[in-house]
Amino acid sequence: MTAVTTDQKANPAKSFIAGGFGGICSVLTGYPLDTIKVRLQTMPLPAAGQPPRYKGIIDCAVKTFSTEGVRGFYRGISAPLVGVTPIYAVDFAVYAACKRLLQSDDQVKLSYTQIFMAGVGAGICSALVTVPTDRIKVLLQTQPITGGPLMYNGMMDTAFKLYKQGGLRSLFKGTCACVLRDSPTGVYFVVYEGLQDLARRRMGHITPSSTIFAGGMAGIVFWSLAVPFDVLKSRLQSAPEGTYNHGIRSVFRKLMATEGPKALYRGVLPILIRAFPSTAAVFIGVELANDLMNF
Repeated sequence: MTAVTTDQKANPAKSFIAGGFGGICSVLTGYPLDTIKVRLQTMPLPAAGQPPRYKGIIDCAVKTFSTEGVRGFYRGISAPLVGVTPIYAVDFAVYAACKRLLQSDDQVKLSYTQIFMAGVGAGICSALVTVPTDRIKVLLQTQPITGGPLMYNGMMDTAFKLYKQGGLRSLFKGTCACVLRDSPTGVYFVVYEGLQDLARRRMGHITPSSTIFAGGMAGIVFWSLAVPFDVLKSRLQSAPEGTYNHGIRSVFRKLMATEGPKALYRGVLPILIRAFPSTAAVFIGVELANDLMNF
């Protein structure tokens, strides 16, 4: 079974620009739910007889709004906005480059296996770019608001303090977890290309609605597979230095011992709610940018 992605070889340079624009669209669309997701994933276990800090997605949203206002949902957004251009740009550029390597000429149609392989390569490369901004974002999203001075005051302050604390190693804390979290990227692109190929067969061309549907479904499938690794990554990146001496393995062991397997899917509801619109926004942005560059 094959997938028709284009009649021309993929262009990594154009894909770099289009991916960056698509990433910005995604952050602006999905960041409030990302904040809720991170807070649900990293909240501490309640003391015996005490209720949890957040009872669920609605309770977390209400408490965030009541104590911090709308601004609370966008705390730390500067980090992904600054980092999102290289992250998504690298993702789509590497994906295009891998597809180009797998295409012997313009008439060769890539198989879904080849698309999967290109997506895996893109996921690994983009994960390596993601780590520092993800680390900063998680710390800004989870630091408590007590009325006193904040530990971290924005993206640059957080970056400087992390570097002073532990050098580049501190900034890149959670690299293995990020790579594992982004490992289903091959499936992500297979789902998108497959649904768009179906639209081409039925209508002769792709449409904005087919792009929204294909992108949204790709996001839901991706995050359904990635959630456990994302929980481990958030726990590791938000923990004080020395909490987990063996990285993601220590996080996993402690999580299983204290909270059980169910904790691996904590925050899954806001993740899946966010997945459809934010990932659809990525591909709408990418397709729009491609159309503008081909105009």
